[in-house]
Amino acid sequence: MATKKFLLSCILLFGQLIVAQNSTAVPLNEVIVSDNQLKNFTDSQSVLKLNDSIISKNQSSLTSLLNYNSVIYFKENGLGMVSSPSFRGTTAQQTAVIWNGININSQLLGQTDFNTISTRGYNSIDIKAGGGSVIYGSGAIGGTIHLNNDLKFKNTFKNNLEVYYGDFNTLSAVYGITAATNKWSVNASLTRNSSDNDFKFVGQEDRNVNGQYYNNNLSTAIGYKINAKNSIKFYSELYDGERHFSLTSPYAVKTKYQDFNTRNLVTWTSIVGNSTSNLKVAYITEHYNYFEDIDTKEYESGGVNSFIAKYDFLYAFTPKMILNTIVDYNKSKGIGSGIGTESREIGGVSVLLKHSLTERWNYELSFRKEISDVYKSPILFSAGSKFDFSKLYQLKLNVSRNYRTPTFNDLYWLGSGNLDLKPENSYQVEVSNDFQYKDFTLSANAYSSKIDNMIRWLPNNSGNWSPVNTDKVSIYGAEALLGWQKHFNKHSVGFNGTYSYTVSTDDKNDKQLFYVPYHKMTASSSYAYKNFALYYQFMFIGEVFTTSDNDPNTILTDYNVSNIGMDYNFSKKDIFKIGFKIANVWNEKYESLPSRMMPGRNLTLYLTLNY
Repeated sequence: MATKKFLLSCILLFGQLIVAQNSTAVPLNEVIVSDNQLKNFTDSQSVLKLNDSIISKNQSSLTSLLNYNSVIYFKENGLGMVSSPSFRGTTAQQTAVIWNGININSQLLGQTDFNTISTRGYNSIDIKAGGGSVIYGSGAIGGTIHLNNDLKFKNTFKNNLEVYYGDFNTLSAVYGITAATNKWSVNASLTRNSSDNDFKFVGQEDRNVNGQYYNNNLSTAIGYKINAKNSIKFYSELYDGERHFSLTSPYAVKTKYQDFNTRNLVTWTSIVGNSTSNLKVAYITEHYNYFEDIDTKEYESGGVNSFIAKYDFLYAFTPKMILNTIVDYNKSKGIGSGIGTESREIGGVSVLLKHSLTERWNYELSFRKEISDVYKSPILFSAGSKFDFSKLYQLKLNVSRNYRTPTFNDLYWLGSGNLDLKPENSYQVEVSNDFQYKDFTLSANAYSSKIDNMIRWLPNNSGNWSPVNTDKVSIYGAEALLGWQKHFNKHSVGFNGTYSYTVSTDDKNDKQLFYVPYHKMTASSSYAYKNFALYYQFMFIGEVFTTSDNDPNTILTDYNVSNIGMDYNFSKKDIFKIGFKIANVWNEKYESLPSRMMPGRNLTLYLTLNY
């Protein structure tokens, strides 16, 4: 009740501010972005944007896309299986996935399984490194991944069909439609992915057993301009999938896991004078069924339904100074085999300021405070600055405090949940150096962070496992992001690369956290001439510890994997294109989890129609 009263008072206050503005309206832009804070308040942090051409060169899972195009490390329980990220040396629960401005990390597990996110339905995907809890809430410690459905209000009508078919009876098909006028805009896509996933292990006669999977994804974005001042947007996504978990032993029991997730979001945007207000209302559901033995009909299940309301008010005092206030409310109700029936409420207020002192120098300040009926949250903050020394060099600095809340499983798991848990707490600082010369770009970043109150499940006095706030972690590292693009005559050549060095240690024993490699590197090159295109992808992962004591006998050795692809466009207007991709072209034997082998060399053919 206190949370609701607090939020109601804030909404009334900001509503009065809106009414007080009576200036002439500024027309809405032709392109409406789904996440205004990502656009307006990230000048002092590193943001890598992946456009649709990069997305199309990778498999449809978010894991595959980020593996070959970012510094994020993934541990996978096999191809298409559970996939967990480590961003800047943090845990999977400390990376937040943001869907059109809404945090969609699981309320049960605190993380997103990146193999349940299909990338084909998004205009762009952004990778923001570093803290973001002031804007995006729990889990935004290592970084945030932004899935964007931006709408264009320009006379358009086009259809897109992409079909990929490859080894192991692997199919990926996506149909998309875009239709727009100066009043309406619609983007919709339907994706189907499936595979027998019965690949032969490299250097062995054995095959991957019980690894088959399928998933379907329906994504819709609809926008309507009411007038020059107001617009309404509706975003919806439905995911339905089933995965059989690959066996690590021929004698193991066959298991499988079913996911059914929905996301629905309505946004109203109003511009009055120098102010812009956004009201977002979202309803998000997650549900799973786990079959411990697929030969029986018995299974465990669980799910959470979340209602989210978010009011965002931005005011431009001058063209060089803007203030953004956000009030949000989240009510989640969970039910499942392990947690019974539980609910919790969270309310929060964020204040963000951006000020350009000169044309070359600006700074950003932001604060957030939450109220919850379950835990106490600290005051979060972020402060940053950007200075353009010249057209060639730009310096960025950011410091922030971020956090992660306990999950439903942490708090309510029957017989083990701990209602006294505190949120995980993080302080971090980062420096970015951006260079640009003609067609060449380079970003060199250094960062350091301290995390305390880390939540771990440990055995208690009665022998049961229970979550407790125990660990403290120190992290530091460096990143380099490189890009080069050159066009001449009818030729086009491009290169992109990333490198990260990460040290993430447990303060108790000064050991590197397990499943955090010291080194990761990616590179991709492309060449196009007229209607012909060729590309090459490379990924290197350094050795990985799999135990907290860094036992050298259980290390996963380093590996490098390369892919090559080629396609030909049969028309000048990009109507009909066919191509192929060879994944793991050098047939590397590798795994990112013990006894979870990944496929060797395999071939995929693809066809694209635009009409």
